[in-house]
Amino acid sequence: MLPSFSSMVSRLRLKQLRLLIALDEHGSVRKASEIMALSQPGATKALQEIETVFGSSLFERTSKGLEANDLGRCVIRYARLIHTDLEHLREEMVGILKGQGGRLAIGTIMGAVPALVDSLARLRDKQPELSISIVEDTSSRLLSLLDQGRLDVAICRTSVSPRPGAYKTRFRAQEPLVVVANPVHRLAHAPKLQLDDLMDSRWVVFPVNMPMRLTLEREFRQVGLSFPLYAIETSSTFTTLSLLLKDPNLVAVMPNDVAQTALDHGMLVKLALTIQSTSEPYEIVTRSNVEYTASMVLLIEEMTGVSLDLSSEGQ
Repeated sequence: MLPSFSSMVSRLRLKQLRLLIALDEHGSVRKASEIMALSQPGATKALQEIETVFGSSLFERTSKGLEANDLGRCVIRYARLIHTDLEHLREEMVGILKGQGGRLAIGTIMGAVPALVDSLARLRDKQPELSISIVEDTSSRLLSLLDQGRLDVAICRTSVSPRPGAYKTRFRAQEPLVVVANPVHRLAHAPKLQLDDLMDSRWVVFPVNMPMRLTLEREFRQVGLSFPLYAIETSSTFTTLSLLLKDPNLVAVMPNDVAQTALDHGMLVKLALTIQSTSEPYEIVTRSNVEYTASMVLLIEEMTGVSLDLSSEGQ
């Protein structure tokens, strides 16, 4: 039977988690014991103790060595997360001691990437030794990571959350949208287009219920057109770009700032179609009642252009 959480916490040791990682990487008690500076019998005994803590076997003994089973892979995945978190903890402590904040984990939606990159360039000038982690994903996924404490700041939309009041938000920025295509698309050089001119083209679109998808659906609805059939769904900028470069018949809606680099290099063209609907603004999001680190403050100030007065917010 799976032991209680308090039992796991009281019995597990960090060195045991490191042993699990070494066993997974090398598939051998002998090799793992060498890495851990343990005797082979000591490593075997430690593994038995770990499996006793979890109340289950974590590895299968095969002719090729040790292979983690389903429970083992689950435990090892969290062991790696704990190990990484401790590394990040030390980085942040070193940064605090140096007066530099240490480490900053940022999540961003695709449309906010150019603004974030510009802000980080200025931030690095002020804190050149700051360690930065960036995750690009959907708003829903970023808010989940923020809830878990995996992110310090997310640049996304809180409207996708069932509890938007759990967050503090600043700086609502609009994403101007453009329709882009391969430079040899049949309508690449048309002087003016309507949405129905593109009904014969295949579309690359955002997944269902994402704000950018909802904006495009509203655009079609407002002019009395059905949403394109057989669309390709992706939230990945790189995938969208790759698809457009490969297939001259495809078109896509992208934030103007995101598309600009590809437009400047002649990889894509902007079609002469104006998107009338506006996308929901994105925000700089932090968890409520979380004290800002120095690096969080600097990032928010760089992105908003406004100095934060934390004393007025009770922090």
